[in-house]
Amino acid sequence: MTAVSEAIASDDFPPLASALLVAAAERQVLIERWAERHGVDAARRLAEAEDLADAVAAEITPDNTTDTYDKSWRVWQRFCTVERLPELEGSRGSLVAFVAWMLREGQQNGKGYAPSSASTHLAATVVGLRQRGVAVSGYAQAEARADLEGLAMKLLQAGERRGRGQAVGADIDGLHAITRACPDTLTGERDKALVLTGFRYASRSQDPAGLLAGDVALHPHGLLVDILTGKTKHSVRTARVPYDEDPEICPVRAWTAYRTRLIAEHGEQWADPATPAFVGIDRWGRVTGGMVPDSVTRAIKRISARAGVPIAWTGHSLRIGLASVARRSGRDSIAIADQGGWARHSRSMLGYMQREDGWDDNAATGLT
Repeated sequence: MTAVSEAIASDDFPPLASALLVAAAERQVLIERWAERHGVDAARRLAEAEDLADAVAAEITPDNTTDTYDKSWRVWQRFCTVERLPELEGSRGSLVAFVAWMLREGQQNGKGYAPSSASTHLAATVVGLRQRGVAVSGYAQAEARADLEGLAMKLLQAGERRGRGQAVGADIDGLHAITRACPDTLTGERDKALVLTGFRYASRSQDPAGLLAGDVALHPHGLLVDILTGKTKHSVRTARVPYDEDPEICPVRAWTAYRTRLIAEHGEQWADPATPAFVGIDRWGRVTGGMVPDSVTRAIKRISARAGVPIAWTGHSLRIGLASVARRSGRDSIAIADQGGWARHSRSMLGYMQREDGWDDNAATGLT
């Protein structure tokens, strides 16, 4: 037994430290093998390349993905503490018990999670276990997921529906109400521009948060907005946002008014194309930097509540709204998909459209 193995086998190290030691030992064995094959210098360079690969993987992992993994791991830690199970074991029984616990009492307030949230936590926990050197069999994971689906069906049969459901979609009446409720301040101008432009290109909350001033360009017909898109494979799509015939809800006029006021009140540095397109503003009117996805979501909720919109909008309401309102107006599904950055036969986009034409375009209508 090597010194590392003896240390791991002793009680001197907590489980996570033991897992890290195992990974380090495996890396060392690999380096020694390289040295035998290619010499010490080549082995050192290969080891440096491995370190670079690890760093690149960490760098390109989206922040929201990392946040999900971290949150789910904390849920797993609470489960293990409550049930007095070791964190670094991914057995069939522990994963099934984790699923049942999440649905029964897993939230901090003692209530059960919605099945969709439990599914996310299960998947992220399996990733977290494997990252820590724990072997999780596909069989164990598959059984836990099957049991989750079965328990979720039991909840439905018992009349219990969990989760917020699908977000309400933005609409034209809501846009008018929001515009009229915005105060004559920089925050009000920012809020109008955020909602009116986001609605026209079917924004998610992360889309305006990721925009720089240089990503939005004036065009004789409106705005060209370069949006970073894709959850795992990133690309940039250019959305064309036209002038609206109604000046009250025109996204181009709203964007121009907001940016003009921002520069006039806070300096020419905000004209730099590398500055955030949408800025955070505190209650005293001070610019706090660029908005992040959570602040965009909170802003849209606050903006819609201020306007008295019957059901408060969420960060996804603008995206749902573009698809449903455009469909109601007779726009072609391909044109809608291209504008919103959906795949042309996206199931989520078709689901949003179904809200509008579920009666008018119903297969059971007019059969007799």
